[in-house]
Amino acid sequence: MSDMGSLQDLRQSRTKSGQAGPIVAFDFDGTLTVRDSFTEFLRWKAGPGGWALGLVKLAPALAAYGRHRDRGRIKVASVKEFLAGETRESLEAEAERFAEVMWSRLMRPDALAVWDDWGRRGAHRVIVTASPETTVAPFARRLGAEALLGTQLAFDAQDRVTDAFAGPNCRGEEKVRRLKAAYSDDMTLTAAYGDTSGDREMLAMAQEAGFRVFKARP
Repeated sequence: MSDMGSLQDLRQSRTKSGQAGPIVAFDFDGTLTVRDSFTEFLRWKAGPGGWALGLVKLAPALAAYGRHRDRGRIKVASVKEFLAGETRESLEAEAERFAEVMWSRLMRPDALAVWDDWGRRGAHRVIVTASPETTVAPFARRLGAEALLGTQLAFDAQDRVTDAFAGPNCRGEEKVRRLKAAYSDDMTLTAAYGDTSGDREMLAMAQEAGFRVFKARP
């Protein structure tokens, strides 16, 4: 899939000064997919035994989540448990294999139809997701996305995943901030699609908002 563009290409495929045509934003997990892709990736990567053991180790973090309800914190704990120390090259290769295996099981047919329709209309389609850009990038390339904005994993000097993120969890107001940083503060968002409270701010800035409009399953 390398000929479809790198993760950096997806981040920078459009500049503030180079806008043309409508901008349409899609959440990924639960909107284009039937369930959370990052959880599925971790489960797939770890295997049944590793996943079960990892959940046991995550029990304190999961219990704490019941009190603080901070999705970013539980995601960091999951990254630390399942990905810390992984090389960027290895993680990207595994993400590619995951997308190949899971595409037909995860993607919503009705969401893909709307995605393709916007493409035919010349829209600039950007995926804005709380999942890590690294694991969503292979799906974005398969979709032909013009851009991808997601949570960014942190890598150390040896290019290995650390136990932190390089920036905030990309949900809620952070989705709006990332869109404006990519396209300008006065951007016009023609349409946006999402399915959780973490998408509401993005949907509120769109001229056309679709909340939980996609229902089909593979």
